[in-house]
Amino acid sequence: MRQAGAYSGILCGGISGRTGPHSLPLARIKKIMKKSGEDVKMISGEAPIVFSKACELFIEELTRRSWIIAIHGKRRTLHKDDVASAVVATDIFDFLVTLVSHNHGSALNNANNDGAVMEIQTLEYS
Repeated sequence: MRQAGAYSGILCGGISGRTGPHSLPLARIKKIMKKSGEDVKMISGEAPIVFSKACELFIEELTRRSWIIAIHGKRRTLHKDDVASAVVATDIFDFLVTLVSHNHGSALNNANNDGAVMEIQTLEYS
């Protein structure tokens, strides 16, 4: 007989008893998914949960890389320029470069000359 998986509690109420261990609102994720295209009409109950977890992991990774930039700048507060520098310095975030390049031109220049860029790139290979 199959045992319950790691995510089985999420669908049954999870930790909080209502929405599971998510910090992102599932209703909002579902609304964004429906707006993504005219062909998207029906969305299963599990799909927003998977997207929620993916968003959490994305935010976690971008924050981790931005934190390296902040620490390298001898700061313990994360600034928007740190996030922009992390986006520019990391190949997997190339899809965000145009977003940060319009608003953060200085971050683009700093990222190319910053020693933290090399430190971030080494994270990808470890």
